[in-house]
Amino acid sequence: MFPRLNLRSGSAAAALLLLLLPAAARAQGWPRILEGADLERVVPQGFYFEGQSAATQMRNAAAAQLGPKRFVMAGLVDTAGYSTDVQAKYQGFIVTDSPVTVGGARLPTGAYGFGFTPNGRLNVFDVGGRRVLSVRAQSDERLQRPRPLMMADARGSVRLYAGRSFVVISK
Repeated sequence: MFPRLNLRSGSAAAALLLLLLPAAARAQGWPRILEGADLERVVPQGFYFEGQSAATQMRNAAAAQLGPKRFVMAGLVDTAGYSTDVQAKYQGFIVTDSPVTVGGARLPTGAYGFGFTPNGRLNVFDVGGRRVLSVRAQSDERLQRPRPLMMADARGSVRLYAGRSFVVISK
């Protein structure tokens, strides 16, 4: 009365589906770098870090949509009012509404401060100033016009640039 399920073919179909999902996500346009009104809609106007608030430099803000209702955003902030020790480690913020991988390390959902170091690392801090990850940044010497901060599509992931230094952000 009921059709017999062949577990082997079911497993093969499931494996094929898993292989096709990344291609399907790319076909739907994920990730998508946000611009204009879409960018302004998701990027916060300011950010709190270690007991202080700073305004977002919207000209140095970037965001990407990683999937339906999945965003990651970053921005530089005006740290002029911050203490020198905070300014030395903190350049901006990263906000993600789902877990992501940053430079090969897992970053949980949340809001974080970040800073690229002169020795080629990206340090990410919780809003209390505790470092949650540190990853090696890469350098893109072929980048024609480096900006203080930007995001670029990188075949299913996103590059977060600070000048020519970058880390890859993926789902």
